[in-house]
Amino acid sequence: MRFLIAGLGNIGEEYWGTRHNIGFRFANELVDSVGGTFREERYGAVARIRVKNAELVVLKPNTFMNLSGNAIRFWLQKENIEKEQLLVVVDDLALPFGTLRLKPRGSNAGHNGLKNIEEVLESEEYSRLRFGIGNHFQRGRQMDFVLSKFEPDELKKMPELTKRGVDMIKSFCLEGVDTAMNRYN
Repeated sequence: MRFLIAGLGNIGEEYWGTRHNIGFRFANELVDSVGGTFREERYGAVARIRVKNAELVVLKPNTFMNLSGNAIRFWLQKENIEKEQLLVVVDDLALPFGTLRLKPRGSNAGHNGLKNIEEVLESEEYSRLRFGIGNHFQRGRQMDFVLSKFEPDELKKMPELTKRGVDMIKSFCLEGVDTAMNRYN
């Protein structure tokens, strides 16, 4: 079976390591875990990897977060992958730092990347893995917070959290969303 795993983030050095780029971090870890490499292709950096009997197309869109839907639609069509085999990895302000939540569908919860995907695909019926970044910001400072880097104590926890996230992605592909949710949520 084939899957599209889309890790959301913003391109550019200034965004690396920010809370909003957690999807890129997870995509990198996933590809590194099987010794794969990314290549710049249309609409983003793409890696084609295998996890046991599953073929994964891992995408880091270069469209910026708010236009991620265009890249995802292109790669779903190009690779002939159904929406049921799509997993989007994204940051989430509503979850405490480090919380990982896998869901088979849902609202965009105000996240501009998910909002654009929903508009372009005309559906909320795709799986998403949300990584909690917390919400420790002053009123009106949300954008500054999501574009800021993780604190040192948060960074210490990242190797363990990204490994767990990669395990969740692999479980999604090998066992299905329901089994992965029951095992990890």
